[in-house]
Amino acid sequence: MKRIVIIGATSGIGKETALLFARRGWRVGAAGRRENLLMQLKASMPAAFETQVLDVTATDAPEQLDQLIRKLGGMDVFLLCSGIGTQNPSLQPEPELHTATTNVGGFIRMTTAAFNYFKAQGGGHLAAITSIAGTKGLGIAPAYSATKRFQNTYLDALAQLARMQHLHIRVTDIRPGFVDTDLIKGRRYPMTMSASHVARRLVKAVERKERVVTIDWRYRILVFFWKLIPRWLWEKLPIR
Repeated sequence: MKRIVIIGATSGIGKETALLFARRGWRVGAAGRRENLLMQLKASMPAAFETQVLDVTATDAPEQLDQLIRKLGGMDVFLLCSGIGTQNPSLQPEPELHTATTNVGGFIRMTTAAFNYFKAQGGGHLAAITSIAGTKGLGIAPAYSATKRFQNTYLDALAQLARMQHLHIRVTDIRPGFVDTDLIKGRRYPMTMSASHVARRLVKAVERKERVVTIDWRYRILVFFWKLIPRWLWEKLPIR
C-alpha cells in the first residue's frame, strides 16, 4: 500500500486530492492548519487517513512533518498543496510579504525537508502545486506570480540536484490555471476549473511520475502563446 503525505489537505485541491488517493487505496497523511477540518477528513475514511496540524510558515513544520510520517509508517510521495495569493495592484507591502513568507519561505521549508527525507530513505517522489502564473509577471499580483516562478525554478533545481547526486527522487511540478477555491473566492475568471477536475488530473500526474504538468489543455495553449509575447508588448497588456 503506497503512502502519500499531502500538505494543505483541509480544503480546495488538497482536500479533493487527498480523498481521491484514499479512494484509490493509498494511505494518506493529511496536514494543514485547521484541526477541525482535518478531523472531518479523517472521519470520512478513518482507516485511510492520518492527520497532523502543520503550518508551513512555522519553524517547527519539519518536525510536524516527521511526526506525520511516523504515524503513517513512512512516506513514498510528498505533495505540497499549501499556497496563498492575492491581487494587489495598489502594491501594499504586507500582502506581498505575507505571500512570500508562505510561497517562498514555507515552500523551501517543506520541500527541503521532504527531499532530505527521501535522500536518507533512498528514494521517493516529491510533487508540488505551483501555477501557470509563474509564466509571466502579472501586474495585478506581483508577489503571487513571482513566487510561483520561484517555485517552478526551485523544483527544476531539485530535479537537477537529484540527478547530480544520483538519487532516486522524482520531481513533479503541477501547474493549474484558475481553480474555483478560496484563493479566488468572490472573483470571476475565464476558464475557471473545479477543484475536483484538477485533483483528478493531479492524481494521474503523480501516479505516472510526470515531470511538469499544466492543467488543462486550454491552459497549455494559453501558456504556449504567453511565452511568445515579447516583454515590450507584455508590459503594455491590460491584464486584470
